[in-house]
Amino acid sequence: MADLKSMFEKMNFSNVSTYIQSGNVFFDANKNIDNALLEKDIEKSIFDEFGFDVPVIVRTPQEIETAISRNPFYKEDADIVHLHLTFLNERPSAEDQQKAESYNYEPDKFEVKGKDVFVYCEGKYHQSKLTNNFFEKKLKVKATTRNWKTMLKFVELNKRNSSG
Repeated sequence: MADLKSMFEKMNFSNVSTYIQSGNVFFDANKNIDNALLEKDIEKSIFDEFGFDVPVIVRTPQEIETAISRNPFYKEDADIVHLHLTFLNERPSAEDQQKAESYNYEPDKFEVKGKDVFVYCEGKYHQSKLTNNFFEKKLKVKATTRNWKTMLKFVELNKRNSSG
C-alpha cells in the first residue's frame, strides 16, 4: 500500500492516504477532471508501475455518502455484516440491468441504482452468487465491492480528513 500511495503522489494527487490492504486510496484531485478519465489514468499508472491490469473505480466523498443514504437494505436495526455496496464504473444498459434483475438468489438480494448495486447477503459474502464476477458478467461493466463497515469507515475518514 505504501508503493500505491507513492504512485498516487507521483501522479500529483494531494492528501493521499490508504485504507486497509484492498487498494482503497483517498486523494484530492483537480475538481475539473472527469472520473472516467481519472480511472483510465490511474489504471494505466498501476499497470506501468506494478504490471497489474486492475479496474479502478473513482467515487467522490459526496457520491459515497449519497449511496449510503440510498441503500434500500440499510435500516437502523440492520445488522451491517449482511450489507455490501458494489460500485460500477458506469451505468449498465437498461436491458442488461433487467436481465440481471431476473436472477433470484434468495435469501440474498440486490438492487441496482445507477452506478451502485446494493447487496444483502444472508450468509457470508464469499458464499453468495452476488459477487463482482456476477455483476460484471450480467451488467457488462467493471465492478468492485466493499462491505458496509468499510463504507461507513470511508465516510468517517473523509469527515476526519476534511475537518482537520
